[in-house]
Amino acid sequence: MTPSDPPTDARRLTDLEERLTHLQHLLDQLNAVVLGQARQVERLERELANYVTAVERLAQSGLGEDLPHEKPPHY
Repeated sequence: MTPSDPPTDARRLTDLEERLTHLQHLLDQLNAVVLGQARQVERLERELANYVTAVERLAQSGLGEDLPHEKPPHY
């Protein structure tokens, strides 16, 4: 087949199948990335909730209220 010859139906079908295969592979890779990010977001949300709970406990305990409100020495 020369560059001026139109592609045959078989060649066009093969090209489409190759493109589809590459797109399916790309989709699988992107799904893996999204799943990993979703897991990371869930982990970070749990971690943030733990920090919020810890800060709330410290605020309720009154810890640090008796400290003087002075500027640090480097001011």
